[in-house]
Amino acid sequence: MRAVEVTRFGGPEVLALRELPDPVAGPGQLVVDVAAVDVLFVDARLRAGWGKEWFTVEPPYVPGNGVAGTVRSVGPDVDSSWLGRRVLARTGKNNGRTPVGGYAEQAVAEAFDVEPVPDGLGLPEALTLLHDGPTVALALHSANVLPGERVLINAASGSLGTLLVPMLKAAGAEVVGAARGGHKLDFIREWGADHAVDYSTPDWTDGVGEVDVVFDGSGGDIGSAAYQLVRPGGRFLAYGSSAGEFPKTEPPRKDVTVVGILDMGKGLDKHAALTDMLAKAAAGEITPLVGQTFPLEQARAAHEAIAARQTVGKTLLLP
Repeated sequence: MRAVEVTRFGGPEVLALRELPDPVAGPGQLVVDVAAVDVLFVDARLRAGWGKEWFTVEPPYVPGNGVAGTVRSVGPDVDSSWLGRRVLARTGKNNGRTPVGGYAEQAVAEAFDVEPVPDGLGLPEALTLLHDGPTVALALHSANVLPGERVLINAASGSLGTLLVPMLKAAGAEVVGAARGGHKLDFIREWGADHAVDYSTPDWTDGVGEVDVVFDGSGGDIGSAAYQLVRPGGRFLAYGSSAGEFPKTEPPRKDVTVVGILDMGKGLDKHAALTDMLAKAAAGEITPLVGQTFPLEQARAAHEAIAARQTVGKTLLLP
């Protein structure tokens, strides 16, 4: 099979297409014929050598931790009814904590980490929800946005933001979307936001004003500045670090509730949240956005586009 390997830590040029042996399903596993691969920002950061204190990856390795496709084979103790079914699958090792194995024509997954795709929902569209669907559901649960509240969504043109904007509008919120550059601002407005602000400008917070809730997918200085915009009694949800690090919420504000990614949606079942989001997408209640796709052999171009902040919605590889 064809697969993309990180040959050494470095820039996008270290991604190389290889011929590797077809994988074999072991006990508790299945093999998926891959139709689409999720490309995550963290894939690019790991490729560059970031996160060695948290992730045990060493080149050469096949990056990626999310695919959609059809079950090709199952391990000796896995129910054969999975064969031929359309599924989403996480491919990471060590209970998913090591995000590897996705950028390939075939991928191995643990059977417990596979989710059926509902009829009527395309595999690429379903894949946009594998990681972001549960995150959005948990964030909305924690934020408990009320009709009429004013919310700020950082990285509003990204894969999480493009789910949050219409869902918060449907909940009756006034939505301010923040992103970088005129193209993304136009997109945010077309996608339904009431206001769009360019956070690459020095005084961007002046165009936002006070808000009741912040959904921060940016982190860094952008997230830190957004934290100061929250009204007393408001909520600040921090789930992303596309700016390179998580936001600083020090000194803490006693009148603002801060919810980090590990605390969002406590008590909710992430698996059930994914199932629910897939059902809503299949029913047309939400619209997953595949913003751009690349052939498997152009994984380097996909990483370059993400690094250049050129992408909107979800970025996928299509083997």
